[in-house]
Amino acid sequence: MGVKKLALTLMYITNNPVTAQIAQGAGVDRIWIDMEYIGKDERQGGMDTVKNHHTVEDIRKIRPIVTKAELMVRVNPIHEATAFYSDSKSEIDETIQAGADVLMLPMFKTADEVGRFVSYVGGRAKVQLLVETAEAVENIDEILAVPGIDEVHIGLNDLHLSYHMDFMFELLCGDIIKNLCRKIGEKGIKYGFGGIARVGYGMLPAEYIIAEHYHLGSTAAILSRGFCDANTVKDPREIESIFIEGVKNIRLKEKEVSGYSEEEYQRNLDVIREKVGLIVENKKRKN
Repeated sequence: MGVKKLALTLMYITNNPVTAQIAQGAGVDRIWIDMEYIGKDERQGGMDTVKNHHTVEDIRKIRPIVTKAELMVRVNPIHEATAFYSDSKSEIDETIQAGADVLMLPMFKTADEVGRFVSYVGGRAKVQLLVETAEAVENIDEILAVPGIDEVHIGLNDLHLSYHMDFMFELLCGDIIKNLCRKIGEKGIKYGFGGIARVGYGMLPAEYIIAEHYHLGSTAAILSRGFCDANTVKDPREIESIFIEGVKNIRLKEKEVSGYSEEEYQRNLDVIREKVGLIVENKKRKN
């Protein structure tokens, strides 16, 4: 798949102007406004997942602050108008008018949905697809044939649910992600997957996942709640310290793993499989 030498594009979800400014200043590449809410509660009901409901107003509020980073917006899946919300085209028009640089389409299953999305965006912003359904994986050849796709991100959270797995990083242990990355890469489209916490922290520390990003030629990762949960950490000075230190450690780790041999990447993947196995075992025991 080939190892790239460029740093990962780091993305962080927030509609808080102070946090956005801190993240941008620390070297985060994309500030992410998350407007997706249609169907999300039904899908992830009862799970400890981030359910944002940002609005177009949040884009307008954050836009003047985001001067170095890009402003990315996840809109809702392709939908028609109801009594409660406007249709996809109106939502996308409004989002672009408010200042989005990159638009992300979640929860699609077919090339037809992707074609509609690309046509609604109409070249006014970058188009990023979020692959997070088993159907999208199954239809990926047809989907990637749609002209106008700038980037693809593989969403491990919903995708692992789609495959009835217990833990999102189980997806890295088989061939699903590897095959997706290969197919997207062959089309010359940038791709990334999942999220990372801080180096040295968490059930599956970020350093192992960062190495696998380089192994698979990935170009992007989300900074997860495990990196910094700005809803819990209230002091801006503490948030700033976490971001500055955290981004610096990710960049240092990237330099190190970019020089790995294939044998070292395989050893790293073995460690991921071992750690994931233990995490899944623990989850099953608790259930």
